[in-house]
Amino acid sequence: MKNLYKYFFRGLITILPVALTVYLLYIFLAWTETLTLWLLRPLIGSFYVPGMGLLSGVLAILVVGYLVSNRRIRQLLSFVELPFTNLPVVKSIYSSLKSFADYFAPASTSGEQSVVILRMPGHPLEIVGLITRRSFADLPGGFLPGKPGERVAVYLPMGYMIGGYTVFVPVEWVQPIDMSVEEAMRSALIAWMAKPAATQQAAAKS
Repeated sequence: MKNLYKYFFRGLITILPVALTVYLLYIFLAWTETLTLWLLRPLIGSFYVPGMGLLSGVLAILVVGYLVSNRRIRQLLSFVELPFTNLPVVKSIYSSLKSFADYFAPASTSGEQSVVILRMPGHPLEIVGLITRRSFADLPGGFLPGKPGERVAVYLPMGYMIGGYTVFVPVEWVQPIDMSVEEAMRSALIAWMAKPAATQQAAAKS
């Protein structure tokens, strides 16, 4: 009975990520197929090839990415964002999600994204975090008053939930590690239970 219990959960853990990924892809595909069919039916009538929705969705994403690369288009989109940035509750949700997405944008100009180990002097505790900024000149007056030396903002993600803490610490408290931001966030989300990709590849070869 114990072995059956173990095999069941091993199978569940193996199937669940694949099933959820396929399910999300199915939802995206079904939504794009339905929307594309609704938009194109007046033009093409009953002629429709399965997969046109997915192709249209990918093309739409590429077009949006190309358009927002233009400064004038970005200024125009700022007017579209007005309802999302002014309504009380919507503003908090939209601003948080947009800031989080902008942090991982490949065109980000901050150049400050890095994974670090945070070590406080006199404490053996080590915490993995992400440096989010090194300059505080644009923050309100009085921020970090009387704090000598260079400081950095470090985001400490929490496991099993979207959230975390941001701490402002002396730069000598942090040490960069050779890990991408995406890998660090993915590992933090599951409480660092998964093996690093390099270790998994080595195990697979052996």
